[in-house]
Amino acid sequence: MRILNSDKTVRRGCCVLVAQAQAASPTKQRTYTHREILEVMSGLMLAMLTSMISTSVVGTALPTIVGELGGQDQYSWVASATMLTMTVSTPLWGKLSDLFGRKLLFQTALALFVAASLVAGLSQNMGQLIAARAVQGLGVGGLSALSQVILGDIVSPRERGRYSGYMGAVFGISTVAGPLLGGFIVDADWLGWRWCFYVVVPFALVSFFVIQKVLKLPRVRRSTSIDIWGATTITASASALMLLLTLGGNEFEWNSGWTYFLGAVALLMLALAVLSERTARNPILPPRLFRNPTFVLTSLASLFVGMAMFGAMIYLPQYLQIVKGLSPTNSGLMTLPMVVALFLAGVISGKIVTQTGKWKIFPVAGLLIVAIGLFLLSRLHVDSSEWLIGFDVAVLGVGLGLSMQMLILAAQNGSELRDMASTTSGVSFFRSLGGAVGVAAFGAILTSRLKDEIAEMVKAAGINLPGGSEVKLGSPSAIQMLPTPIKNIVLEAFTRGLETVFLVGVPIALLGFLATLFLKELPLRGASTPAAPEPKPLNKDDLVLAGLLLELIAQRIERANGEGSALLTAVAKMAPPDDRSERERARSVVHDVLRPTSRALIAQATPPQKDLVTGGISQ
Repeated sequence: MRILNSDKTVRRGCCVLVAQAQAASPTKQRTYTHREILEVMSGLMLAMLTSMISTSVVGTALPTIVGELGGQDQYSWVASATMLTMTVSTPLWGKLSDLFGRKLLFQTALALFVAASLVAGLSQNMGQLIAARAVQGLGVGGLSALSQVILGDIVSPRERGRYSGYMGAVFGISTVAGPLLGGFIVDADWLGWRWCFYVVVPFALVSFFVIQKVLKLPRVRRSTSIDIWGATTITASASALMLLLTLGGNEFEWNSGWTYFLGAVALLMLALAVLSERTARNPILPPRLFRNPTFVLTSLASLFVGMAMFGAMIYLPQYLQIVKGLSPTNSGLMTLPMVVALFLAGVISGKIVTQTGKWKIFPVAGLLIVAIGLFLLSRLHVDSSEWLIGFDVAVLGVGLGLSMQMLILAAQNGSELRDMASTTSGVSFFRSLGGAVGVAAFGAILTSRLKDEIAEMVKAAGINLPGGSEVKLGSPSAIQMLPTPIKNIVLEAFTRGLETVFLVGVPIALLGFLATLFLKELPLRGASTPAAPEPKPLNKDDLVLAGLLLELIAQRIERANGEGSALLTAVAKMAPPDDRSERERARSVVHDVLRPTSRALIAQATPPQKDLVTGGISQ
């Protein structure tokens, strides 16, 4: 028969028959209604809101926390510990969810987050607080990655635009609302800083039970192997890089043995991670992802978005509280234009994508607007009006709203369905890594520029400082209490330092803009995309014949004793590429696809009360 002599015919025929059997199978992929999607999203957005707020709420509370627990030298670690563990754990959660299920892993991340938040609130010293914040970061990494993965499971890329805007808005709102909420809690005498950690617990518990009730994902048979070596090397490489960027210039000099040691460890672990991922059976970040131009470009763009966004979000409050003299609560209110702009840009762009199917214009325009927003922020001075500040941060919010979720959407749409979790968590990993790099690099720039500017202006003014030539900088309120000449110098130095920080963010955003320009606008998968004509259903005789043909192919494969053939090669190509031989992969296709499909086709043609087929084929 010709079917046994044609590679392409065998593969095409098998795929058609498998598709027809799956269409009649009760395990086909479930379609969610708009209401069901909104119910699931309510749990996802609530979890994202609470987890992301926890990463930023501590910023305005840190001076009070350090004042009570001590450990001024460990000040930065309270924030850095969470960002470190969040970054390195992001790709692990996506892979683990492939093995053990999305729902279970999402709820595990929520439980871990709640437990760590309670411990953080009960901390009696800085060591306990830092350890709790590190565990909290593990939970946050799982929630941020799996929220996007679950959304990709229940919504097609074409329809995802209308929902991804809400997810992006939640991310932006939580990032800005954290400092606002932290300032309110610290200012309220009847609460205290410990409630910065307690306040998110009830919302996380509600999200847990909402997900338990409304998220019903089909059971999928998955491999149970875990890439332990890959997880270890990826985590070690990212950790060494994060430690270098966090501690360099503060705990040790950049030109020091510690710098070279941590840099060497990061590069060595990166090389071992590449080697591990190329040989692992189920890699965390499959090497084939990096052969996908869409994944590479969206990851690069997300890296630059993270650097620009987190750099601006962390250091903008310093301008508002130190230079403008606003309270923590009022500085949070000044960022509301960014929240509103980010929300509106994300929602409107998402609806346009759903209606038109065109998405590339939004990340391209978004990164360009982010660069413009950072440039505008670099022009702020001591006497800049609040209206001007509000306009500048709104421009930045529009750019972030147009770009963040669209990059996730583009990456998911350009990936194979089997790589959905790895792709999503991979892009999120690079965005988090970019944020960590941005915060560390911008902090080093600000510290160096601030020190130089103060020393230069003090010398130019001919001021003799008591106790030496260094100005002791404390909290924002302490800076406002400095003598007028010194205060003016400090405010001007902060203004110049922050100007440099925001200016450095401009070329970074433009690099992201260039990455998005090279993205290929692939058509969005989904119900709105014109579909190929449905094949006509087979009659009973055709079903039996198709089933017998598949059984014949299966028997020919099993009887192949080592000799190669076009049929063996064609069937082996239906299995995922791995380290097994061609014969082993072909036999796995026989066991997992051909025989089950053959039985399903014959069973579909056979009435329940009759036995039309007997002999070599069991039903």
